[in-house]
Amino acid sequence: MTRLECAVTNCFYNDDKCCCKGDIMIEGRGAQNAKDTCCSSFREKRGDSARNSVSEPKKNIDVDCKACNCVHNKDCKCDAEKIGITGTKACHCAETECMTFCCK
Repeated sequence: MTRLECAVTNCFYNDDKCCCKGDIMIEGRGAQNAKDTCCSSFREKRGDSARNSVSEPKKNIDVDCKACNCVHNKDCKCDAEKIGITGTKACHCAETECMTFCCK
């Protein structure tokens, strides 16, 4: 599993830079840099909505990855020891990105 630090505080699943979803998906099939990637698991936090159907926040999670050009992508799984997701005021997944992306 990968250690996740998520700065997307406007995400429904974010709890103190940890993810409550359990796993995430990084998109960016033709990505050449981090700006070409995004966390497609992002869901905008609206008001004080409850997370009754998700797990406890976790620092280490499974990361599925479609960014085929990333050195950390091994059979559509991220094998980086640690990744960072950014997009502080994101309202849509396209406004997030994987800061650990490194083009082959």
